[in-house]
This record gives sequence, structure tokens and C-alpha cells, in this order.
Amino acid sequence: MSMMSKFSNSSSNRQNAWVVFTGETDLPWLRFLRPGFRHCFVLLNDGRHWLSCDPLANKTEITVHHVPADFDLPAWLAGRGQRVVPTTVRQAPRRCAPPMPFTCVEAVKRILGLHDRWIMTPWQLYRHIATA
Repeated sequence: MSMMSKFSNSSSNRQNAWVVFTGETDLPWLRFLRPGFRHCFVLLNDGRHWLSCDPLANKTEITVHHVPADFDLPAWLAGRGQRVVPTTVRQAPRRCAPPMPFTCVEAVKRILGLHDRWIMTPWQLYRHIATA
């Protein structure tokens, strides 16, 4: 089953998202994090384009990927050793998100509408969305 087909029965009022986890990092202080879960970013598909939001240490890269909308980008990334987890963008609570340092995890949580101050590492985020 393709990564995209996991959402074939999802509600039309929810935006599908895929969170990509990787162990690749150039930052020495991230090496203490769990291997395979040192960085994360989000993929979105609006039906016409694949988009990614990749929060890096020095900037946030927003990319429109020049592949067909029906290309299974999550499966392609998974085939290259990255862990990809399907999820949805939730309706965020109306209150402000808890103040937290700006990390890749915090950026992904804000995109997904998650306001959980105890999710601080890519591994914790993975466990949260993989079991949801």
C-alpha cells in the first residue's frame, strides 16, 4: 500500500500531512538524540503540488517540489531510509501555544496544530503521531 493511499478514506475537511524523520545532522549537539530521529520536517500535498517545510538551524526552507501531484513522495523518501509517518493537520486550540524554543519539532507541531509542551524531541513527536 502506498503512503498516499493511507488517506483514501480521510475526511475532506482535514489537510493530510506526512512527517519525515531523519538521523542526518551536521550539528554536533544533536548527536545525543536517538539515531534516526535527530531532525524532522513536514510534507503537504494540496492535490496539485507537493510542498515541504523543513525547519533548519539557520533558516526554514519552504519548497514546492517539481514532481507530479500523484507521485508518492513519502514512499520515495521512505525508500531512501527516512521514516515517514502520515498524519493530519489538526484544528489548533484557540489559545496560544506554550512558549518553547524554536526547533524542528516545535515548527512541525505548530504546522500540525499540536500544543503539547512535553513533546520536545523528534522521537517524542514520532511516538505521539505514530500512535494517534
